[in-house]
Amino acid sequence: MGDHRTRRVVVLGASMGGLLAAKVLADRYTEVLLVDRDEVTGVSGYRQGVPHGRHAHGLVARGYQILEGHFPGLTEDLRAAGVTPGDFSGDIRWYVEGRRMLPSQSGLVSVPATRPVLEQQIRARVQALPNVRILERHDIVGLVTTPDRSRVIGARVQHRVEGSQEEVLNADLVIDSTGRGSRTPAWLEALGYPRPPEERVKVDLAYTTRHYRLAEDPFGDDLAIIPAATPASPRGAFFYRLPGNDGRVELSLTGVLGDHPPTDPAGFLAFAQSLPVPDIYRAVRDAEPLDDPVMFRFPASVRRHYERLDRFPAGLLVLGDAVCSFNPIYAQGMTAAALGSLVLAEQLRRGEPDPITFFRDLAVQLDSPWDFSAGADLGFAGVEGRRTAKIRFANAYVARLQRAATRDARLTDAFIRVAGLIDPPSSLMRPTTMLRVLRQGRVRATTPAPAAADRLLGRA
Repeated sequence: MGDHRTRRVVVLGASMGGLLAAKVLADRYTEVLLVDRDEVTGVSGYRQGVPHGRHAHGLVARGYQILEGHFPGLTEDLRAAGVTPGDFSGDIRWYVEGRRMLPSQSGLVSVPATRPVLEQQIRARVQALPNVRILERHDIVGLVTTPDRSRVIGARVQHRVEGSQEEVLNADLVIDSTGRGSRTPAWLEALGYPRPPEERVKVDLAYTTRHYRLAEDPFGDDLAIIPAATPASPRGAFFYRLPGNDGRVELSLTGVLGDHPPTDPAGFLAFAQSLPVPDIYRAVRDAEPLDDPVMFRFPASVRRHYERLDRFPAGLLVLGDAVCSFNPIYAQGMTAAALGSLVLAEQLRRGEPDPITFFRDLAVQLDSPWDFSAGADLGFAGVEGRRTAKIRFANAYVARLQRAATRDARLTDAFIRVAGLIDPPSSLMRPTTMLRVLRQGRVRATTPAPAAADRLLGRA
């Protein structure tokens, strides 16, 4: 692991990506120091540094598997916190264009915990590690390097208290896990390195969320009701119980390309009524609201291609949303951070992490979720971006597969496994799956497949 004197790693950002990095780093370093601008110890509610934390969050199946691997017994702890796990296919009502995808028991675990509950559970376990410490309410000012700028040897921080001075945290390794607002590209430029190339998919998405207490239970044995946003039906929602058995629910409405769910109560209800699934509006129209609607805007998915750089300072890595920030409706962000923690763990097993190798290995893990979400976003006509023949065909095919899944539970499972990052998107093109899609396509549907999809699939 090298012969540096400090034997310390500094992780910038104590959100999910930073916490997972700290977990794997604690096995290799004498001290792991997490730095965050928020107060985090003992915090059980929403944090200013996680503005999307008060909106619907999902941990897809692969993310759950990684977290349970890092923290054995996590599922039981979540149960004790009032979270009820279930099956991603069998226990969630997935809708496309107003029709339910047929459920079955996929064997993939869904953990419907809110972001604050999940983060609190992970943070408590990380803080219990004897060599992990969190430096709270500290701004991150910049990096410290060797005179030749070839290696990062620490970070400059400042306590968020009037009159405080900058201090230097010496480190063998610094990890940037500060999220979408990461300043590493600017820091690299100031040090004489190139910025990473960026890929953007502008979706102009907004979540608007409100909490209610329901008099009657609309879920039955199901965990959630989710009408998925599609190009044919672009308004979506995530509707599920909050942990506990007191009738509280969370409703997050979603809209893209400026069609944002309003924050006034009447407009919020009208948007809910416009959804192709009437169950949600019927459940909340006479329910007791617990707060006012709150909006979170997400302008664009961004991927920073650090793996394309041929020069990068030693002693610095970047993880999580700071590398790749996904459209949140696909619920891939926390799982991408978890995948990054596995790449980091493998690097540490080999010795001191090499940034170039790390970023190339990480890119392999991010390719499938990025292709899935960015490609799907390009299915919306107003989203800017280059639509290759491959993307056009994939979007037409997936739209047809989703419609076929309303009549074939095996296709629901195939789609859920890809959305859950268990299987790669290419698995949907297996001959047996394609035959099921085409066979169901011959069954008369309530809504006919778009002509564009039929033409593309016909050519295929």
